[in-house]
Amino acid sequence: MLKPPSRNALAAAILSLFVLIPGPVVADQDSDAWRSITQVAQISGDPEKPRRHFRVKNTARLSIEEASRIYGEMIDDIYLAYGAGQSDFSPPYRDWGLYNTAPYRSATHGARYVNNYANEVAKDYGRYEEAGIFPVGSVLAKDSFSVTKDGVVDIGPLFLMEKMPAGFNRVSGDWRYVMIMADGRLFGETNGRGAQKVEYCVGCHLAKEDQDHLFFVPEEVRLP
Repeated sequence: MLKPPSRNALAAAILSLFVLIPGPVVADQDSDAWRSITQVAQISGDPEKPRRHFRVKNTARLSIEEASRIYGEMIDDIYLAYGAGQSDFSPPYRDWGLYNTAPYRSATHGARYVNNYANEVAKDYGRYEEAGIFPVGSVLAKDSFSVTKDGVVDIGPLFLMEKMPAGFNRVSGDWRYVMIMADGRLFGETNGRGAQKVEYCVGCHLAKEDQDHLFFVPEEVRLP
């Protein structure tokens, strides 16, 4: 009887496939390619008012080394896909502080691999649970990518949180949530276009109201 491939063998196969792929997928949300790797209605509900982030199907679990290598290969493409910092909705986050030592898999962001950046105003993010209340102008950015078990590498959305002046949105703790798709299009923003599409962000982060609505980087990849 043939033995199933080991995790290391599977990882090697994924990485070899990545090398052969001419570039990461930047699939339009309305395309068949995007839907082929994303669970929409069954998991997230109505795409116009989702209950949670769209989940990638059949995601691979990568080691820290594997995830870092793939992100290193993709980072330029990811940044360009979002708009390379050329608009308010696509800030120059690559110039900001990065607070994780390697990409990590976030179940709450659709099983994608993510990275946490913060602008200078939000530099206290590095204090994590001791950070307190963030000042107006704080912006947190989380870029993302995914790898499926059959070797499909995909750029995921850019997730942003911006601390707005008092009174912007009491329920969100005055944070504005913004989601940018991998083709650079705005998916939704709190109190703005497509606001209903990011309402679930407010509801999820409300669970951390005692730490200014923020979740922090997992300890195993947390920058000291």
